[in-house]
Amino acid sequence: MTSYPFSSIIFDLDGTLVDTAPDLTGALNHVLGLNNLDPVSVQQVRDIVGYGARITIERGFSHYGIRLDTSALDEAQDQFLAHYAANICKTSTLYPGVQDVIKEFGHAGIRMGVCTNKTEVLAVDLLTQLGVAPSFATICGSDTVPNKKPHPDHVLTALDRMSGEPSTSILVGDSQADVQSGQAAGLPVIAMTYGYTAIPTEALGADVVLDSFADIPKTLEAWVR
Repeated sequence: MTSYPFSSIIFDLDGTLVDTAPDLTGALNHVLGLNNLDPVSVQQVRDIVGYGARITIERGFSHYGIRLDTSALDEAQDQFLAHYAANICKTSTLYPGVQDVIKEFGHAGIRMGVCTNKTEVLAVDLLTQLGVAPSFATICGSDTVPNKKPHPDHVLTALDRMSGEPSTSILVGDSQADVQSGQAAGLPVIAMTYGYTAIPTEALGADVVLDSFADIPKTLEAWVR
């Protein structure tokens, strides 16, 4: 059995484990359409997600020069989440290599968790529909903690729920929020280039940058701590 230098791995969800952008785009365009605005593209949405639904909505409306007040934003968020919950796994898919890699890590006895700025119920539902939820010791959503990513408390809470320690853990993500939260919590971070970020992945400051999820095991196997 392969030996790895980490006993716990925290994964981001959107843009790391799952390509959720098409379904998120559908939810955002639903809300924009209710406000007589034209739809945005999937690529545009890839650049604005990662900090939760509310900020995604704000950024979607700001594309049209519109700033919503608190009441209007609350209503838009309710509309977004209702549509997204009903269509959460219509076109979302696991990235290539994800299923095989998490199976390999599971066989190696590595504890795995998910730390996401999705609400916990939506994250659990999505990963359940994709058939991988049982692989994770915890799925820690944005509503699980007072301070979500990029705050380190989110990562530390996920680790605590899976009996992990920062000194023997690593985080895999794709965004600035992932890198900031992981490193602030004392974890090294791998950033995936295929994810959702308007900032070039190489500029995020991650410890390692990878193009393929399938490359994570050999990267960890060769890791020098």
